[in-house]
Amino acid sequence: MPGSTLVVVEADDALWQEYQDLTVRSYGHRVEDVTRLREHADARVAVRDGRVIGGGLALAVPQFFGGRPVPGACLVGGCVAPEARGDRLWSTLLEERLRPLKEQGAVLATAWTTSTGYGRHMGWAAPAQVCSWKVPTAELRGITDGRGFDIVHATDDQDRDRGRQRELAAHWNGPWQRPVWWPAWQQSEHPGMTHYRFVLPGQAPGGLLALAFDRDPAGRRLVVHDFWAATGEAATAMLGFLGRHHSRIPTVMFQRTALPPAGLLQSHLRQAGAACATSWHPWMLHILDPAEAVRLRGWPEDVDITLPLLLRATGTGPPAPMVLRIASGAADLTPRPGGRHEVTLTARQFAHWYAGGYRTAAAALLDGVHGEPRAVARLVRATAEREPWMPEYF
Repeated sequence: MPGSTLVVVEADDALWQEYQDLTVRSYGHRVEDVTRLREHADARVAVRDGRVIGGGLALAVPQFFGGRPVPGACLVGGCVAPEARGDRLWSTLLEERLRPLKEQGAVLATAWTTSTGYGRHMGWAAPAQVCSWKVPTAELRGITDGRGFDIVHATDDQDRDRGRQRELAAHWNGPWQRPVWWPAWQQSEHPGMTHYRFVLPGQAPGGLLALAFDRDPAGRRLVVHDFWAATGEAATAMLGFLGRHHSRIPTVMFQRTALPPAGLLQSHLRQAGAACATSWHPWMLHILDPAEAVRLRGWPEDVDITLPLLLRATGTGPPAPMVLRIASGAADLTPRPGGRHEVTLTARQFAHWYAGGYRTAAAALLDGVHGEPRAVARLVRATAEREPWMPEYF
């Protein structure tokens, strides 16, 4: 009941078992990640009148922005009991789940959620569209431009591959700096997952591919979970390799996080429209500490701007006049009480900009960012060097 006492506490084994039972009622199935990820996460539950009515996990995982890892909190497996919804419990639970991660240094938070409207209302941004792709394997057959690569079944030297994956992840805004437990967790999530590396003689791997087999109405299909390519040639070699499975596997599916936001697949198809895209709910980003997030992020060396901003708080908080300074690959965001401002952003728009979600000033203005177009263009240029992409689904 709304008037009853609510507490959010760190979950012991008994409370967590009760929460696992609750996830079945909320999701309609058991959420295995709640069990698998608990040892790596901060686990919190909401308790009212002695009963668990909500909860979730929070993972302390850095994410790459501007080429640097930024301390983040990734929210996993959250839910609220159906009978307790509509009472603004989610916002309280969210705040309490993030609090211990903020105390550990997290300056931003990320989550996959179907509640995008509620997230937007609370200042969370969805900086990129998310799609899975399905294509007939025969469409990839005969792609030969990448034949100079050696294709290695990567059963060893996982540390080297992890280092290379991190190098490639830093080219985008949003990917995890994957922790050491990531490979084992993914292997438990997708038994039988197979890894390949694509190498030119004497060079670091140009491509890293992870795939598994799954059932499909037409028989079997390949499901691509990781597709890391350093160059167009490596991407071509990887697509061509997938096409070699055509004799037994009719379909290749790139799961919702697999392909980077580029026309890699479409540009190689023999028939226009052969690939089918399915839109999914997006990942959402929230900036917990704007000043620290700006300081810790990477910035282009050739950007030199000083720009007065007005950041509008979510809810009833007062707007914050700030000045953004970027020079020589570093930046700071400092208060500027009473100063004029050239651009006005909400918390959601700030997060969208931070992730490189605005590719042009026109896109930012269309999304409601206020300011003179030239000032908005200068702001957008600062984060447009890398595109937003979240390859990890959690």
